[in-house]
Amino acid sequence: MVAKVKGTINPLRDRVFVTDMEFGAQISKGGLYIPSSDGKETGIIPRWGKVFAIGPEQKDVTVGQWILVEHGRWTRTVKLEQDHGDPIQVRMVDGNAIMCVSDDQPNIDLYINKIR
Repeated sequence: MVAKVKGTINPLRDRVFVTDMEFGAQISKGGLYIPSSDGKETGIIPRWGKVFAIGPEQKDVTVGQWILVEHGRWTRTVKLEQDHGDPIQVRMVDGNAIMCVSDDQPNIDLYINKIR
């Protein structure tokens, strides 16, 4: 069950909220089907997320940056229904589990598209 919130959310203290974390089955750039590895040993990997919002005391990252987070150091999804645009999925990450930061979306060899 996914929690739903309408309106806006504001992180407290040094909290970091992210979007665009990839989970589930995927299709490679070449069209290969890659089944979900979530919940399996092969799925225990760090994940990239785009910083959506930060608390007023957060000094390490800024909104819009991409962060690599240690495996499992994020919350379940909250579906945010804003006044404008489509609903988005937001997660809070553990600030101590941020491994690195990038101003640009990470360039990985395998381009993936989430299967709907």
